[in-house]
Amino acid sequence: MLQKTFEAPAKINLCLHVLGRLASGYHELAMAMQRVDLYDTIRIRVGGEAGVRVLCSGVDLPEGDDNIAAKAARGLLDLTGIGVGVDIHIEKRIPVAAGLGGGSSDAATVLLGLNEMLGKKISMEKLLILGGELGADVPFFVFQQPAWATGIGTTLQPLPVLPEVAYLLINPGITVSTADVYRSLQLTKGGELANLPRFSVVTKADLCRALHNDLESVTLRQFPVIAAIKQRLLAEGALGALMSGSGSTVFGVFDDFEAAHRAGHVLAAEKDWLVFPVHPI
Repeated sequence: MLQKTFEAPAKINLCLHVLGRLASGYHELAMAMQRVDLYDTIRIRVGGEAGVRVLCSGVDLPEGDDNIAAKAARGLLDLTGIGVGVDIHIEKRIPVAAGLGGGSSDAATVLLGLNEMLGKKISMEKLLILGGELGADVPFFVFQQPAWATGIGTTLQPLPVLPEVAYLLINPGITVSTADVYRSLQLTKGGELANLPRFSVVTKADLCRALHNDLESVTLRQFPVIAAIKQRLLAEGALGALMSGSGSTVFGVFDDFEAAHRAGHVLAAEKDWLVFPVHPI
């Protein structure tokens, strides 16, 4: 019996452009994505009775075949042809349905962790493909570095070195359906990747100017608290603020972790919001 513990990080979208709707029903995107050090903890045990079993603590999530982490484990086992038992315990800290990619990160961490435990039988290229079959954000977490993501989000290029900042994540405790947000999105015209401004970020000011999310106005119409959080972050010293993904988490950009932590202390005392000062990774 072999057991190991892994950390699954959250992500934020520094920019998210929706270029159009594809015939498949997916949307064509262009996004700058970065992981942050807010983690779910995943314990994987290999051995024992064959099959994949998942337990989640900290949140009410599917614990059987519908869990994306279970699908990741089964997909990897199918590729390797190894018939072993896999038990996965997920301790959730990343808010669910919050624009932070927690489920996708859990799945990617299972792919990477289980592959390591089985002797790295599967190449990184195949892991990226398998991740894309599980969900559009999963390959980004397999990629393990800041990325420019295009297509449906699965075509990845590393971003240049980003300026040193810290982030303060604020979640109002609201779950948002990504599918509903995209259904409500009004695409006034088709975009083109070639016409987008390059995500060329050198300074902190450059980073804040680049912050953009086409989904923000859609989620904000349903949840005006998004705008209120952005205003409070800016009032507490954030250099810029943006909703991540389809929401409902909003992040503020701060000069350093101490400034993010101070602002978080103030906002946590004011409202019943989830507050996470984080470093980029």
